[in-house]
Amino acid sequence: METPEPDTAPAEETFAQALAALKDEYGVKEPAISDAVGVHVSTVNNWANGKAIPRAKYIRALAAAYPKFTEARLFAAAGKRPPAPFRADEREEVLDVFDRLTREQRRMLLLQANAVADSNEQ
Repeated sequence: METPEPDTAPAEETFAQALAALKDEYGVKEPAISDAVGVHVSTVNNWANGKAIPRAKYIRALAAAYPKFTEARLFAAAGKRPPAPFRADEREEVLDVFDRLTREQRRMLLLQANAVADSNEQ
């Protein structure tokens, strides 16, 4: 029987399982992963033991450091939807809107946007 490619996520893979597969594929241990993503080794240990799920920024950092494991696979294993990439025209549109707002309106909109983004972290 053929082994699936590392990027092919098994059905209903947990984040701990994805991390174990990543460790096997790359031959790395938790200290190397913690260095690669900028967290304490105990944090990676919690991920590996299914005690915690990483925040989106650490999932993205893992995918960048270990590209055989895509953001899509890691986010799915974590039970989260990946943030959509920002196209240049979308970024420009947001900046154009912000340029028309008062300081207080910008602050209020940023608070709302942060609250929505934070809800993706849970």
